[in-house]
Amino acid sequence: MPDRPLVGVIMGSDSDWPVMSAAAEALAEFDVPFEVGVVSAHRTPGRMLDYARGAAARGIRAVIAGAGGAAHLPGMVASATPLPVIGVPVPLATLDGMDSLLSIVQMPAGVPVATVSIGGARNAGLLAVRILAASDP
Repeated sequence: MPDRPLVGVIMGSDSDWPVMSAAAEALAEFDVPFEVGVVSAHRTPGRMLDYARGAAARGIRAVIAGAGGAAHLPGMVASATPLPVIGVPVPLATLDGMDSLLSIVQMPAGVPVATVSIGGARNAGLLAVRILAASDP
């Protein structure tokens, strides 16, 4: 794999990794270089905005953002970057991820976020592969 990551896999908390690791595994299967990080829309908003605003300049071409509960991370990242953002609703003990799904899928006009199923990080990784392949077959 090249050293420079093409996909960012981010999550609101390190406790989201058991779900989000499936995205990383899918990217690795296709030898797509990626980076992994924890940035929270609520706990570290400045860091999240810095990440989103700087991702394209660092060579990132798509972002996979996983979050549970209020799940503002995918939408906030999408509002601050021109890159495609794929939202992964992370299931929590309460509501089984329905809250996250509805939060991510209901974006206002002008803030596009592709959304996969609850816990669907593998599909997010595969969608990122397709996004990359569409511009670099």
